[in-house]
Amino acid sequence: MPQPLHPSLPAVLADRAGRILHFLWSGWAGLAALCVLAAAWQAGHETYGAFILASPLATLREIGGLALEPESWSTAAMTLQRAVTGFALVAVAGVVLGVAAGYSPAALRITAPLITILLGIPPIAWIVLAMIWFGGSDATVRTVIVVTALPVVFLGAAHGIATRDRSLDRMAEAFGAGPLRRFLTVGLRQTTTTLFPAFALALGIAFKVAVMAELLANAGGIGGALADARINLDIAKALAWVVIAVAMLLLVEYTLVHPLKGEIDRWRRAAQPWGVRR
Repeated sequence: MPQPLHPSLPAVLADRAGRILHFLWSGWAGLAALCVLAAAWQAGHETYGAFILASPLATLREIGGLALEPESWSTAAMTLQRAVTGFALVAVAGVVLGVAAGYSPAALRITAPLITILLGIPPIAWIVLAMIWFGGSDATVRTVIVVTALPVVFLGAAHGIATRDRSLDRMAEAFGAGPLRRFLTVGLRQTTTTLFPAFALALGIAFKVAVMAELLANAGGIGGALADARINLDIAKALAWVVIAVAMLLLVEYTLVHPLKGEIDRWRRAAQPWGVRR
């Protein structure tokens, strides 16, 4: 009896539920790492005192107090939208330019020195230039994010395409797949090994640079709140804002980057049910 070309709806739902459960189960390792970090944080607090390093409990109480203030939500939302929009610009531009360079070895060799130069320029220099160009605005923060994180995504996309298995392209062509279909189903999927780690790194850079630019350019957001905490020598509030920024970073990464990777990277897990090799 011939098998259907497309899986049934229950099979699709079961497969998706299995991937979701696997994703949730893999979070235990992350929680264990956070517990180790909290233990080290508490040890540092007990060693150096509250004036140098507030305790995790005091920081959580401060976060609870900030959660009751409406302006705190707008402050965090400002940094979140700047970081996410900057990362989105980096992701689109980096993938387009990186894929184009990956298909052209000559272009990849030409751009390599330029990428090295961009990676060598410290973010603080870009912040100063952006402040001169745009002042303390959203454009300053987004510009610094783009020029700082774009080389990372560019390299991830370019090297992913350049190191693809070309025999799979030839096989797909033999089965009648056109250039666009070969790119979407074969070429692009092979970039995930280098592209998604680059996405994760670029997302972290986006949040770090956003907060740094806000602080130095007096552009509001979490950076501005950290500047106020520094003036008042409020260690607990400064750490609370740092924890909020990191929490937003993890939220975006685990609700956007990792699910997208899992959806695109399903073919790699065909021989690894529940993460275990056969």
